[in-house]
Amino acid sequence: MTATTTAPSGPTTPSPQRGTSLASTAEPRVDVAALTEQLLGRYATLRREARALTGRPEFQKIEGLPMAEHRERVLHQLRELAAHHDVLRAFPARLGGADDHGGSLARFEELVAGDPSLQIKAGVQWGLFASAILHLGTEHHHDTFLPAAMSVDMPGAFAMTETGHGSDVASIGTTAEYDRETQEFVIHTPFRAAWKDYLGNAALHGRAAVVFAQLVTAPEGKPRVNHGVHAFYVPIRDEDGAFLPGVGGEDDGFKGGLNGIDNGRLHFDHVRVPRTHLLNRYGDVAEDGTYTSPISSPGRRFFTMLGTLVQGRVSLDGAAVNASKIALAIAVRYANERRQFAGAGEDEVVLLDYQRHQRRLLPLLAETYASTFAHEELLAAFDEVFSGRNDTPETREDLETLAAALKSTSTWLAMRTVQECREACGGAGYLAENRLVGLHQDLDVYVTFEGDNTVLSQLVGKRLLGDFAKALKAGGAGDVARLVADKAVHRTLLVRAAQTIADVGDARRSAGQLRDEETQRELLTERVEVMVAELATALRPATKLPPAEAAALVNSHQHELIEAARAHAERVQWEAFTRGVHAATDPGTRQVLTWLRDLFGLTLVERHLAWYLVNGRLSAGRARTVSSYIDRLLVRLRPYAQDLVDGFGFAPEQLRAPIASGAEKERQDEARAYFRTERAAGRLAVPEKHVR
Repeated sequence: MTATTTAPSGPTTPSPQRGTSLASTAEPRVDVAALTEQLLGRYATLRREARALTGRPEFQKIEGLPMAEHRERVLHQLRELAAHHDVLRAFPARLGGADDHGGSLARFEELVAGDPSLQIKAGVQWGLFASAILHLGTEHHHDTFLPAAMSVDMPGAFAMTETGHGSDVASIGTTAEYDRETQEFVIHTPFRAAWKDYLGNAALHGRAAVVFAQLVTAPEGKPRVNHGVHAFYVPIRDEDGAFLPGVGGEDDGFKGGLNGIDNGRLHFDHVRVPRTHLLNRYGDVAEDGTYTSPISSPGRRFFTMLGTLVQGRVSLDGAAVNASKIALAIAVRYANERRQFAGAGEDEVVLLDYQRHQRRLLPLLAETYASTFAHEELLAAFDEVFSGRNDTPETREDLETLAAALKSTSTWLAMRTVQECREACGGAGYLAENRLVGLHQDLDVYVTFEGDNTVLSQLVGKRLLGDFAKALKAGGAGDVARLVADKAVHRTLLVRAAQTIADVGDARRSAGQLRDEETQRELLTERVEVMVAELATALRPATKLPPAEAAALVNSHQHELIEAARAHAERVQWEAFTRGVHAATDPGTRQVLTWLRDLFGLTLVERHLAWYLVNGRLSAGRARTVSSYIDRLLVRLRPYAQDLVDGFGFAPEQLRAPIASGAEKERQDEARAYFRTERAAGRLAVPEKHVR
């Protein structure tokens, strides 16, 4: 199955037609339907159902809608989802859910095609507020609070972030001190920086909140003890929307995007809630003020509580990948139809026939495919843990690390992709009707909420260092020596010279080695391993330094820590892409996906070429072949660009961009027909340069 072919251009920029290529006489064809099925993955049916919703006008964003109207529209959409559209799959079956955690996220991720504000509003209500009750509470809380949260009879906020503390949740200032006399917790905001901020549903719609605060107890005759951050169910408004006594707040107002969500601030002045409003799955307070927890370590308890809320990062990863797909589907379709500048023939040249335009879009297309396959594996890991089929401390830690790595990578990718697609569509891309500027505005905050990407990358880097330390401890000093020796050997001029000699006179052999799957794997893997080993060596003295000096040493290597984490995420994506290639059943599709995977892998090598040269992983001669082979891959992939974005499976009603509707092709065809007619009739004026 193939889409329409592009028209020919001038001889200086040959336009390969679909089904033909420069590579061989028997070119592969892409089975678009099978590719779509593979990309939709395990939850294809649920994704299609969600996409059908986003194709309906009542669930679509109206660009330029005033903020107040947008907010009310999204609240109405949210209630419609709850009432009619099977969005409660993650919740217990006994309460009307389906105990289907992975399927639930798969549906929510697709809402970004309708309106990102709706996707995030749904995430606030069900993925944060209701899920906190589910995962941090016990059966009493499930029975008491969940039904209204699930049905949106009780719109809720997730009050964790504070004006003064976002990423550093452990240091938030809000307190919840237990009063033995009344058996109540007193929720209090002691200073302005402790106001809860940026909270969806807080400005207008929220009537309750899950509030995170420092839990303080003082059993009779014992000192006051801070047991760290815990979550509490706190009513904040009455049925008329007025703040309850002691609760106050502000509207965050107009934002850079996502203005269908009523983000706001909350503060508390000695607000009392019953002892039973503590969501006490991981820590409880008895009537006499005695604190107990099934997890003795405060640090592990804290990270366990936060880990139960990892689904927010998983869903943002999927939504960001979908946003990249939408942007590319619009930009590639437009680039296949829009013509600009005359070639040697009579017709102007299709944009995607220009090498620079291919360079702009096709590597992003390859990276989006890598992100798609990686996200599907993340979703499977999430479902394994949260279904209970494979829920252990180790698998939870693995899930948190993978979610942090991929959420960071995909949200940064979405911002780069949407911006590049916007620019590649010229003035048409700047029109709100063509979706790209709106997507950019709405997706911008994805890189900082549910965990700032830079902070999440540090989390990943620390996990890599921890795993490295465990491996060395298990292997002994010999492994350390081997790693150091291996690194030193690769940096010697002797090895560089040997590789250069092997490459001289045979650029094909060099390129052939670079496109080899094992060579790419080795290059990407070695980069992570060397970076982590170097970082571990540099930070080893910290274990013997005073705290202040140790902190300064770690701080001086933050950049390397983040770069190692990003290198790890890239390798994870490449491996997932490779598994996706092998899973393709149609031979032609598998071949095209292999080229696309090679483009992704070699683009990563090209992006970090300085590192490979400095560390002796590539000779200068072989490094020169990286870009040239990427250019060859662009030529091979050019005929399949439309098939590859069609494989995303988005219909016109999900794209909703006039420039991706075929209107541009109609305009171009009309213009070409006009000039052909005028030329044939001899009515075209002679260009001045021809007269001279």
